[in-house]
Amino acid sequence: MLALLGFITIIVLLTAILTKKMSPLAALIAIPFAAALIGGFGLGVGKFMVDGIKSIAPIVGMFVFAILFFGILKDAGMLDPIINKVLKVVGMRPSRIVLGSAVLAAVVHLDGSGAVTFLVTIPALLPLYERLQMDKRILACVVAMAAGVANALPWGGPTLRAAAALHIPVADLYLPLVPVQICGMLFVFTCAWLLGKKEERRLGLTSENAAIKYQGISHHQQELSEDQQELRRPGRFLINVALVLVVLGTMITGKVDPVVCFMIGTVLALFINYPDMAQQRARIDAHAKAALMMASILLAAGVFTGIMKGTGMLTAMAKFVAGSIPVDMAHHLPAALAVISMPLSLLFDPDSFYFGVLPVLAEATSALGVPSVQMAQASLLGQMTTGFPVSPLTPATFLLIGLVGIELSDHQKFTIPFLFATTIFMTIVAIMLGLFPL
Repeated sequence: MLALLGFITIIVLLTAILTKKMSPLAALIAIPFAAALIGGFGLGVGKFMVDGIKSIAPIVGMFVFAILFFGILKDAGMLDPIINKVLKVVGMRPSRIVLGSAVLAAVVHLDGSGAVTFLVTIPALLPLYERLQMDKRILACVVAMAAGVANALPWGGPTLRAAAALHIPVADLYLPLVPVQICGMLFVFTCAWLLGKKEERRLGLTSENAAIKYQGISHHQQELSEDQQELRRPGRFLINVALVLVVLGTMITGKVDPVVCFMIGTVLALFINYPDMAQQRARIDAHAKAALMMASILLAAGVFTGIMKGTGMLTAMAKFVAGSIPVDMAHHLPAALAVISMPLSLLFDPDSFYFGVLPVLAEATSALGVPSVQMAQASLLGQMTTGFPVSPLTPATFLLIGLVGIELSDHQKFTIPFLFATTIFMTIVAIMLGLFPL
């Protein structure tokens, strides 16, 4: 009975989110709450909700302060010298321009926001592509690839959702994936270079005639509005970079909780760049909306997992699924999930997958001896990481194609093969490193 109630709850939840009948925030709270009442758990539901919120609180705090931290440093112009240097280095050679596009997107995506990455990189590079008559689909593709791989960072939405849904410490989930992510980014850079060389051949360019064709044209530079220029603190670039390295280095060591690292980092970033109280309040207000939106969803997810675990529905569903899987096939499931994780981004938005589908899969495979963390890591190789920039379920996809000026169908046809290849490559690396048994 509990298993049936649980499956109905998941189906209703996914339907409500995917059909946009309810917002993820409302669905994650209202639907499991109603299911628990129907199951006869009465006032005990409140305790389940609080337990779920308690378990997820450190992750919520980490995400809020990570957004503030990187947002403040971006406002202060920490990325400007990097952006201008990339634009200067790429010059007028398509092979360098495309590779520089991927590098720039990877750097900008340090804040974990796809929208910010696209808003920074596309306007900075699009005029260069148009000036040289390069294929704009390539710009959308390489930016999507770099942002997709970088989206598996520990403060990125998919990683935080996976950690929250399965109650796994972020460090335990992410650190084993670091070499896989590095290899994935190198694969992206290789693809970008090859795409650039292909574009040079299409344009009929060689080192000699490119110099003649673009003689007198200097490298492109990004343009800043007056408001952006007022916020810039170019004299504090080195200290801001040092602050980022210290915060991330301390977090990766695991000796200090990530939420503490970002809390202290945010305070220091404010004092270093905006010592005036009014300025500090303005910078916090500027990034509060993004922080609050994600924090509220994560807290709602805590309520969902708290109810599903507390009532026993999750365990009952997992036992049913585990009983349907041949025991000798169980160890293949992480690798299989990793392979299909990118296409799953076209079917499930991050909330419905990580909070609705993944917990059931993880609980079921755990009963068969497969660690839940492997299922979470497999998901992060594609589900709303490499998959998010082509998914019609994420607003960032439409922002990307809108900024570039191409149709969604053209973007998907051109980019999906590269994104899928990236996921397959990272899956092979993970298997070779022993992360997933084969």
